[in-house]
Amino acid sequence: MFGRLFSKSKGSSGSGDTADAAPEKKVWLENCKFTDFKLGPILGTGSFGRVHLAHHVPTGQICATKSLSKASIVKTKQVLHVKQEKSILARISHPFVVNLLGFCQDDQCVHLVIEYVCGGEFFTYLRSTGRFDEQTTRFYASQVLCAFEYLHNMDIIYRDLKPENLLLDEKGNIKVTDFGFAKQIDRRTYTLCGTPDYLAPEIILNKGHGKPVDWWTFGVLIYEMLAGYPPFYDDDAVGTYQKILSGKVQFPGHFSRSAKDLLRRLLVADLTKRIGCLKGGVKDIKTHDWFKTVDWDSVVRKKDTPPIRPKVSSKDDTSCFDDYSKLGPMKHEFVLSADDQLLFKDL
Repeated sequence: MFGRLFSKSKGSSGSGDTADAAPEKKVWLENCKFTDFKLGPILGTGSFGRVHLAHHVPTGQICATKSLSKASIVKTKQVLHVKQEKSILARISHPFVVNLLGFCQDDQCVHLVIEYVCGGEFFTYLRSTGRFDEQTTRFYASQVLCAFEYLHNMDIIYRDLKPENLLLDEKGNIKVTDFGFAKQIDRRTYTLCGTPDYLAPEIILNKGHGKPVDWWTFGVLIYEMLAGYPPFYDDDAVGTYQKILSGKVQFPGHFSRSAKDLLRRLLVADLTKRIGCLKGGVKDIKTHDWFKTVDWDSVVRKKDTPPIRPKVSSKDDTSCFDDYSKLGPMKHEFVLSADDQLLFKDL
C-alpha cells in the first residue's frame, strides 16, 4: 500500500508554543536530475509508482526517491494533488515530518526526493506489539501534535493521519509522511479524502472541513495506539461511517480516566466542543491532564529517549521495510502526449 510509506519526562506545563522551535535543517539538492541518483532497494509500491532508497552521487546524500508515473497521474486526474503535495513539501521543514530534499522530472515520472527514514513503518511496530501503554502512546502522540501545530500555523491541513503514514527514524522518533491529501486552506474545503476509520463526521456529511479534522484523526490515533484497534472499527466502510456519526465511543477498561476525557473532547462531532479548535487552540490539548508530564520544549528538540528503538545498522539500512526485490520494472500505461506533458510544466 503506497500510503504506508508516506503505519516521560517531567517539565513545564506544556503551554508554550513549540510550533516554530528547533527547525529541521534541510539539505536542498539544487537542480538535481534523476540520473544523479543511484537507486537501491524498493521501499514501497502503489498505483502511482514506487519509492526507492537512493544515493545522490554528486553529494553522497542518502535519501529516498518517490517516483510517480505521469501517465497514472493524468489518468486518475491527480495532477493538482501532486502539485499541492510538492508545493507544500517545498515550504515545510520540521523534525517530525519527512522533509523534501529536492525535485525533478523526466518524460515518464515526477520524482520527489525526500529524507530516507530507516526505522520503518510505525504501523508495523503497533501491530507487532498489539497495543501500546500510555507512556509510549503519549510519547508518540506528543510528536504528532507538534507536527500538526506547525502545519496548522502555516494554514496547512494534513487530512490523512493513520499509523500507516508514520515512520520511525533510526532513534525511534516519529516522521509524518505522505502529504498527498495535505492542503493549504483559508477557511474550508470540501474534498472527500482520508481513510474510513479516521474520517471526521464533517467529511462524511460533506459539510466542509478545515483544521478540526486533524484533531479528530489525532483522537482516533491515540485510541488505536492504546486499544490496538480504531474506535469505530467495523467490517465494512458503511458500518464504520454509521458508528462515527452515532457519536458513541466505547472505551476498554484499561484506559485511564484522563485518556478517556481527552478522547471524548477530541472525538466529538460538534466543532464548538472539539478540543484543539476552540478559543485556546492547540494549547487546550497540550495543557490537558493526560499530557501533564510532557515538557513540550524537550519533545520538539528530541531530548527524550524514544520507547521504541528500531534495529538498524546504518542510515541506509532497509531491513525494516518489506522486500520488494521480486518486482519487475515499473510499467507505464501509455506515452504522454505533448499536451499532457504541459500539465507538469509548472511543477
